[in-house]
Order: sequence, then C-alpha cells, then structure tokens
Amino acid sequence: MRKMPRALWLLVIGMAINVTGASFLWPLNTIYIHDILGKSLSVAGLVLMVNAGASVIGNLMGGILFDKIGGYRSILLGISITITALIGMTINHSWTFYVVYLTIIGFGSGIVFPSMYAMAGSVWKEGGRKAFNAMYVSQNLGVAIGAALGGLVADIRFDYIFLANTVTYAVFFTIALFGYRKIQANPTSQTSILDQKKKVKDHTKLYALLTVCIGYLLCWMGYVQWQTTIATHTQSLGISLKQYSILWTINGAMIVLAQPIISWIVKKYTKTLKTQIIVGLVIFIISFAVVGVAEQYTAFVAAMIIITIGEMFVWPAVPTVANQLAPKGREGFYQGIVNSTATGGRMLGPFMGGVLVDLSGMGMLFGVLMAFMLVAIFTTSIYDRKLKATATNVPELSKSAS
Repeated sequence: MRKMPRALWLLVIGMAINVTGASFLWPLNTIYIHDILGKSLSVAGLVLMVNAGASVIGNLMGGILFDKIGGYRSILLGISITITALIGMTINHSWTFYVVYLTIIGFGSGIVFPSMYAMAGSVWKEGGRKAFNAMYVSQNLGVAIGAALGGLVADIRFDYIFLANTVTYAVFFTIALFGYRKIQANPTSQTSILDQKKKVKDHTKLYALLTVCIGYLLCWMGYVQWQTTIATHTQSLGISLKQYSILWTINGAMIVLAQPIISWIVKKYTKTLKTQIIVGLVIFIISFAVVGVAEQYTAFVAAMIIITIGEMFVWPAVPTVANQLAPKGREGFYQGIVNSTATGGRMLGPFMGGVLVDLSGMGMLFGVLMAFMLVAIFTTSIYDRKLKATATNVPELSKSAS
C-alpha cells in the first residue's frame, strides 16, 4: 500500500466515500420497501431488479465511455446523474418516486464503477493485481462504515438515510471534480472499442471472460440474498436493524483487517486465479449451509464471517482476470462486462429469492443457492481451456489475485 501512486490513492479514497454513501441505503432497501412501504418480498425483489437492470446498462455504458472519452468525464457524468436522483429521493421518497429515483441511481452509479476500476488499472500497471485489491478493500471499507452508520441513522429516523446518502455523494463529486482531472486516462492514447471492433477477430479471451462471468453471476445472485431475503428473515426472527447492520460492519471490517492473512493464504496455497476462485466458491457453499439453519444472531454472525472469507477469494480475482485478458484499448469494456455481471446478479437475485421464499420458504432458497455455487465451480474450472488449447499468450493467469 505504501508503494501506491498518489493517483491510485485518490481513486481508493473516492471509492471508499462513494460506497459509504451507497451503503447508507442498499442494505436497507428491502426492509424499507417491505416493512415501511408495505410491499411484498416479490415486489421488493422486482424493484431491486429494475434498479440493478439500470446498473447493468450503466456498467456497459461506463466501460465504453472510458474507452472513448476517458475516465474523468465518465465518472463525473455518472456522479452527476446519481446525485440528481438522490436529491429528488431526499425530497420525495413515496412509493412511485422511490422506484423512479432508485432506477436512475442504478444507471448513474453503474457508469462510475467500471471507469474507476479501469482507471485504477491504468494508473498503476506495474502494480498488477494490487491496484484492484486496493479498490476492493476501499470499497468494503465503505461498506463497513456506511452500513454501521446507516443502522444508527435509521434507528433515529429512516428518512435521514436519504439525506446522508446525498451529502456523502456530494463529497465524492468534489473529490472527483478536482482530484481526477490530472489522472484521467487519455482516450487518444487508446484504441476505441468501436474503432477496434473490426480488427478484433480472435474472441477467445472474450469468451473466456464470459465463461468465468457465468459463475460470477451465480455467485452474486446468492450473495445478494444477504441484502434482501436474509435481511427480512432476520427481522422475522426478532433481530433488530442495528444488529443486522452490524453484520455488514463485520463484513467490511474483516475485509480490511484480515487482508494480510488472506493474502498470505492465497500466495502459499492457491497458485492460480482459478484455484483461488474455486476455493472461495466452496466457502460460499459452507456459508449458505450455516445460514440455512441459523435461528440465533450468533449463527448469522458466523455465516457472515464465513461468506466474507469466501468473497475475499472471489471478488478481487474476477476483475484481475478481466484486466489480464483485455486487449489494449478494451480495458474499460472488459471491466464493464465484469461489473455488469455482478450487477446482473444483484438484479436477478432479489426477484428470484423473493419468489422462492414466497412460494416455498427459506429452505428451498438455500438449496438452490448451493446448487448455483456448484455450477459456478464448473464454469470456473473450464473457462481457460480454449486459451490453453490455442496457446493464447496470457502469462499472468497463473498468478493469484490477492
């Protein structure tokens, strides 16, 4: 971390503040829709699916914009869209307006993330995986701070959540406006994805990324249940909002504080990115097995600790794969694919989970999620077969990502 360039530090700080603001709201979305607005879990899942669908479009747009106009303009555009919707949500968060503003927020914030990750890779190329790991850690530091503060604010008055999100995002906009101008990637030095479209004939690397992203999608469909169906399940068991928010504080704090331990384990025992991801997926299965039988708060704490360990293996590895596979000038697009895949999981997961719980109960949900992880293990194990068969030059794929 001491060797990181100043430009990456600015990106890391901006990411932490961005996610802190978002974390005031996203863990409590389902609770607000279900418990305060009085809608069913299926309806709540549908609303979050629309929000995530807008984020998918934003992710892909953000990646393309990075390749065309650079990161600075792309990030400012995404922030401007988001903060406009946040101001509207703060003023009026009744049912109809809430859905509209949440959708716009999804699109605007979606533009920001691939640009941030692509900029991180461009400003510290020699750092390799370390740049993406730093962004991952800062993102989860924001989760820890935002979720902890969000629970406290919601206990005072839920309406204050919207104001806190808006103010924090305004701080992020200020940092981006004055701090990112000099570190933007110069679009003229890159080959635009649109210009390169006719030149790229070998899509082996793209197919490899799409294959690993199938498993990544399923992972996020499972992981997002902690923010949706599991969140409401804890409420039905008498666990308070403050206790639920503490679970996310534990998640974020572990990712920051346990990073040296996980990095040592990865370097010593998982020699490839593939192995690293598969180990994380196995840990995900264990976590869903534990939360599936949890009735006491301590059991939920244990399940959260386990799944946090799993995500520390999986989440930094996939953007690293994308960065290593991306042809020159397509870095933004490849990061856009990764981010849109994660967002797609957050889009489909709440609706799927809500329908399963409404129809068959929590037990069925956890069985389906464990099956998803098995499919993800399979897709991860085969994603690079064609790369090896065609002798594509991807030397970094043999290295771990944490």
